[in-house]
Amino acid sequence: MTGNNLAIIILAAGQGTRMRSRLPKVLHQIGGRPLVGHVLTTAGRLDADHVEVVVRHERDQVVAALAEDYPGAVFVDQDEVPGTGRAVQVAVDALPADFDGDVLVLSGDCPLADADTLRSFLDAHRAAEAEVTLMTAVVDDPTGYGRVIRDADGGVDRVVEQKDATADEAAVSEINAGMYVFRIATLRKYLPAVGVDNAQGEMYLTDVPGLLRRDGSRVAASVVSDVTVTYGVNDRAQLAEVGRLLNRRIVRRWQLEGVTVIDPATTWIDDDATLSPDVTILPNTHILRATTIAEGAIIGPDTTLVDCEVGADAIVRRTDATLAVIGAEATVGPFSFLRPGTVLGARGKIGAYVETKNAEIGEGSKVPHLSYVGDATIGRGVNLGASTITANYDDVNKHRTVVEDEVHTGSHTTLVAPVRLGAGAKTGAGAVVRKDVPAGSLAMSVAPQRNIEGWVEKNRAGTGAADAAARTRVAE
Repeated sequence: MTGNNLAIIILAAGQGTRMRSRLPKVLHQIGGRPLVGHVLTTAGRLDADHVEVVVRHERDQVVAALAEDYPGAVFVDQDEVPGTGRAVQVAVDALPADFDGDVLVLSGDCPLADADTLRSFLDAHRAAEAEVTLMTAVVDDPTGYGRVIRDADGGVDRVVEQKDATADEAAVSEINAGMYVFRIATLRKYLPAVGVDNAQGEMYLTDVPGLLRRDGSRVAASVVSDVTVTYGVNDRAQLAEVGRLLNRRIVRRWQLEGVTVIDPATTWIDDDATLSPDVTILPNTHILRATTIAEGAIIGPDTTLVDCEVGADAIVRRTDATLAVIGAEATVGPFSFLRPGTVLGARGKIGAYVETKNAEIGEGSKVPHLSYVGDATIGRGVNLGASTITANYDDVNKHRTVVEDEVHTGSHTTLVAPVRLGAGAKTGAGAVVRKDVPAGSLAMSVAPQRNIEGWVEKNRAGTGAADAAARTRVAE
């Protein structure tokens, strides 16, 4: 379906008190996006002429969180009149007066309704030539949902909300999913007739089908086969369950695209992540936000990548990385911490217990273990010995270290920035480098070694060390 006479209204005005949160319910995240962000993303795939989001509770916070990522959406404020009917009414009033198409109404807390399902829903509505079509589902436990009450011929008679249902009505297992397609003329005609005479004192959108039936108009229902697309979020338990279902979908999608996921139950992949064929994801791995992973890379186990770029055939093990670039055939980990601004060149290495930040590490260069490299430019073919540290902070400002091509540092070297090591330079073990090192030079911090004979026996008498020293001295 292409954008032709279609408007989408997303209801996101509710407070969501059962979430027990300072954050508006629709902004709680699963799969790397707010709940309502998933609904907006799906709406974008339907190519509608108009997309409106109805807001009220913490409206400034909701708008600020969504406006940049969803520039095509129009935000409409609901007034003090409560209820879904009023929310749709203010959105309809905000549509152009000459709009005469269909209106798809979605809930901002129902993120699992995918574009294919909604296209089928729209097609069913148009084929039925109905004034309104409800999305419904048959569930084992309908508690909390509006019940779909059908007439003797099987047609939709009305929808009864949970708190207004009789015992017989409450026993009905077909529920209203909270998604509808209306003809715009129907909404303009009938919404003004909806009142607030109900247990909640709200203006129910679900009263419109009853009014239509009273006037003999056609009300249709489209029963979905996959009930999970109707799942909404009202509390933290449901948030976790819906997040799990979304992740299962995402993982399966990448598996069908040629990605090996060893343990789907412990693998989490955000909706904006991009993986290539022949990527392997090992257990307990999180691929978050806009991370991209090229073909043949092996990620995990026990790895978290946030907004990272991983090159072809790279290996990343037991690593936490954010806003980092890892080159093709590079290796990272285990137990590495890559902070924002890390760029590791092709065939490079960041090894065990290494932390990097705002560091460019050139092709084929290695930071094998127990090092900190921050605010640094490292050339090609460099090897930083164990426990090499860039001392980048002088207690006031950060300074940069530059290490040119083919430099090798000895173990436990400290580079006190700002400092430059010229191409091919070397440092001795334990060197503290405070001045630039010319190309091809050896930098050393040399102090005579002083041995104090008998110190242990004198100052640590009675210890195992003193006894061992005494035995050795006698033996000599």
